Amino acid sequence: MPNCGSQVFLCDLPVRFDTYVGCTHGCQYCFATKKQDGFYNNIKKGESVDTLKKFIEGERTIETNWCDWDIPLHIGGMSDPLQPIERKTGYTYECLELLAKTQYPFVMSTKGRLLGDDKYIEVLSRCNCVIQVSMACGSYDEIEKGCPTFKERLEIVSKISPRVKRVIIRIQPYMREFKAEIINNLKLFKEAGAYGVIIEGMKFNKKKPGLVKVGTDFTYALDDIRNDILEIKKGCHRLGLRCFSGENRTRALGDNLCCCSIENLEGFKENTFNLNHIINGKKPEYTENMTKKGTGRVFTALYQNTINGKRLKNESFVGEMINTAKNKQDFIAEIFGKKGK
Repeated sequence: MPNCGSQVFLCDLPVRFDTYVGCTHGCQYCFATKKQDGFYNNIKKGESVDTLKKFIEGERTIETNWCDWDIPLHIGGMSDPLQPIERKTGYTYECLELLAKTQYPFVMSTKGRLLGDDKYIEVLSRCNCVIQVSMACGSYDEIEKGCPTFKERLEIVSKISPRVKRVIIRIQPYMREFKAEIINNLKLFKEAGAYGVIIEGMKFNKKKPGLVKVGTDFTYALDDIRNDILEIKKGCHRLGLRCFSGENRTRALGDNLCCCSIENLEGFKENTFNLNHIINGKKPEYTENMTKKGTGRVFTALYQNTINGKRLKNESFVGEMINTAKNKQDFIAEIFGKKGK
């Protein structure tokens, strides 16, 4: 069943669906490898078309019972849905056929070669979807050796962009040493038919000069990443591209607080009742289900202890979001770059 974890208090599209567990692309920077042993070489089937069908038909779990509308799913948040094994198994294709039939909205993140395959282009052209293609510049090819090259992905974007609602370029992770090359590539993204770009700074396991600790990771100092995003954003606007920030500290620098680039798309309604909108001065909206007892259990991942687990059984989504805003102010200040302010 599509699930929703600890990002629910930050992310506008927190409900994810992964057709695989593990990924053979082997990107050296991948955050998922830190969480799962054998992530590269022990690929397993993830969610099934049956659980997807149940979600589309309205079935919910304790993680998603707060959601009483067709919230767009994020496919490929943890494992690439179009990685090489898909050619053999077709798990993702089976799900795409269901999504095409039902017209359920979704965002799919991939850098897989199959995105340029006629079979997948055809089914995606019938879907109600936004495609995010992870790519930054040719210099990344050395650390993404299991993936199509930057040049190949650019050709794939050119093929898929006329056939789907939108194609977004995910510059995630963004590495500052390649800023000039990435800015030069913005024109190529525009010519290939991209709607815009999403930028999120690289996260590191260990402290290095110029990095600061945010949560459990080390990343670029706020002034550095802010200045880079503003420079890239200026380049995007000059070309008619939209620019979004995928990092909480700089979310408000983007053209929309929802970094998945679904703005103004009919049938794509995100969740705005989260800290992202509260902290950045927007008026978040909640639905009837969010006020019901028990819908706060999705926040269990934030605490992971028995006491709060029991408490959340009687809490609503709205109530716990407000509790989080009030009671975790130091944590929130850190992840939104407002510490000491």
